[in-house]
Amino acid sequence: MIATAMPQSKAPRSVLFMCGMNAIRSPMAEALARVALPKGTYVASAGVRQGERDPFVDVVLEEVGLTIGRHQPRTLEELEDDYFDLIVTLAPEAHHMALELTRSMAVDVVYWPTPDPTVATGTREQIVAAYRAVRDHLATLIASRLAVESQQKGSPPAA
Repeated sequence: MIATAMPQSKAPRSVLFMCGMNAIRSPMAEALARVALPKGTYVASAGVRQGERDPFVDVVLEEVGLTIGRHQPRTLEELEDDYFDLIVTLAPEAHHMALELTRSMAVDVVYWPTPDPTVATGTREQIVAAYRAVRDHLATLIASRLAVESQQKGSPPAA
């Protein structure tokens, strides 16, 4: 099932972003959501399997004044907290795993198909452009689907 909008009318209190290796899409979404969602919202990210930190993520987040800090890719087993109001999956394998893990839990799982920028080829600028496209795609989804309530209350829109 591909969800196109939040099934609840208010912003979630805790969100987990999941992708394949927690190296690109989910940490990027985590950084974007931290500034777009209301203060006090717990935001985390994890991958289905262990990945390696990708330096292009730092490059494209820095362009919009964000950072993932000392983030190191982690798997679901490495998360400190395991309860979330919402799990946003960004890759098919993450979506399947989230549905399997939450079968008997009251948690919303939504799937936002997000391209993998590592498949981009060409010059450095062409590759960075693929990462920018993912960043902008995620920022748009977060602003339109998760941060709606906080924007209605006068908060600035997401980057």
